[in-house]
Amino acid sequence: MRRNTSPIILRWVSMVLILLAVLLTVIQLVRFSRLRETFPAGTRIAGVPVGGLDRQQAAQRLTQIYGLPVELRYGEAIIQLRPSQVDFRPDLEGMLAAAEQQRQSGQSFWAAFWDFLWGRQPRAVDIPLRATYSQARLRAFLENEVAARYDQPPTPAEPIPGSTTFNPGKPGTVMDVERTLTLVDAALRNPTRRTINVVFAQTAPPRPSLQNLEVMLRQVLSTNNFDGVAEIYLLDLQNGQELDLAYAYGQKVAPGIAFTAASTMKIPIMISVFRRLEEPLPAEITSLMEAMIEFSENDPADRLMEQVMDKNLGPLMVTEDIRALGLENTFLAGFFYPGAPLLQRIQTPANQRTDVSTDPDPYNQTTAMDAGMLLGDIYQCAQTGGGTFAAAFPGQITQSECRLMINYLARNRIAVLIEAGLPEGTQIAHKHGWVTDPRDGLIHTISDAGIVYTPGGNYVLVIFLYHPVQLLFDPANLLIANLSQAVYNFYNLGGR
Repeated sequence: MRRNTSPIILRWVSMVLILLAVLLTVIQLVRFSRLRETFPAGTRIAGVPVGGLDRQQAAQRLTQIYGLPVELRYGEAIIQLRPSQVDFRPDLEGMLAAAEQQRQSGQSFWAAFWDFLWGRQPRAVDIPLRATYSQARLRAFLENEVAARYDQPPTPAEPIPGSTTFNPGKPGTVMDVERTLTLVDAALRNPTRRTINVVFAQTAPPRPSLQNLEVMLRQVLSTNNFDGVAEIYLLDLQNGQELDLAYAYGQKVAPGIAFTAASTMKIPIMISVFRRLEEPLPAEITSLMEAMIEFSENDPADRLMEQVMDKNLGPLMVTEDIRALGLENTFLAGFFYPGAPLLQRIQTPANQRTDVSTDPDPYNQTTAMDAGMLLGDIYQCAQTGGGTFAAAFPGQITQSECRLMINYLARNRIAVLIEAGLPEGTQIAHKHGWVTDPRDGLIHTISDAGIVYTPGGNYVLVIFLYHPVQLLFDPANLLIANLSQAVYNFYNLGGR
């Protein structure tokens, strides 16, 4: 009989198929096991793609990327910051563990294997950066390594030799440490954007120093070939800084020279009148005040002293008021009218000097500093109601009266001297003065004292010039205008 071989064949075929299935299953298990040791496609740790990498490979990639330096760009300079310099340490173990935990959470090995067999991709995870670093070391790096080396100080403004203008200088840069620190923090934590622009601010060039201004004023005197005696007093009304420059026959001398006050003495007379009267001033007094200040007339000055102070001793009462304000080199010893008697011969520290003399009038004298300080007192009183007037004459001179004094002085528009050196429209409250010497019919002293209001700052400027032979008006006017222009440009870089 022929044996039936079909069942045997079927059994062998079945066994082969089973072996193949087992083999395929084992192969798939091996593949799955290997794949399970790596992170799923799309997985990101600290912003770094790690899909297909195992734990060690992912750690190496994270270490490599977060070990790259951060590049700081400060203008044209490029500075590199290594993360190790600020103790930057990513928490590799913690992030890798969190990634594995999220990947495997809620699914058993065999369930995951079943999804693998059916081609279902495992869930990608995204783990945020966990890292620490030393903010103190980062701040120190920015301050000591970046700012200290790459901040640019401004180039100060400097006088231009032979002129009345200043080179305005160049602005500098200073790093904004706080804002830059925030940007570096973000770059340390970003795997791709590791370049930042340092935040900085521009710093304006400083105004020239008073020493620079003094040099320029001396140059102006020299280039104008002035061969007499000059004193220039400047008071900065913002900070109280002073410059007092004296020049005699081409040489620097000590300031505090006695000059004939001439019509600048009408400023003390105005103060003495306001001390004794209350607002509103009588119409007659107002008319006299306008004529004395605005038109520089002498007769109204005498009449004010006679009517408001004393018919005979009015000038000495003005002197007493000046002394009460602490000004020892300024006095009025007689009326202005020709032939007026000298009421008292007054000695001052200024007119007792032996090194330099301007042959000052025994009737009225002052110094550039005294005249400037008096204007500063009026300005302070007008601004705040306080100052020297409030201390010396409590309750007798009001803020409103000081403002009225400045209004009177501001009407003195002559378009020469200090005013000639200012841009058109600049406000100036001033009193000028010059006198023809009755002995020779010549001018020997010219002066101007004013409060100047400018965009760059307000100041008091007083200029006195003297020449023993003759002071010609036009050259003296040009010299004072140039000196005034230099001071204006000092406060307002760029000039006119």
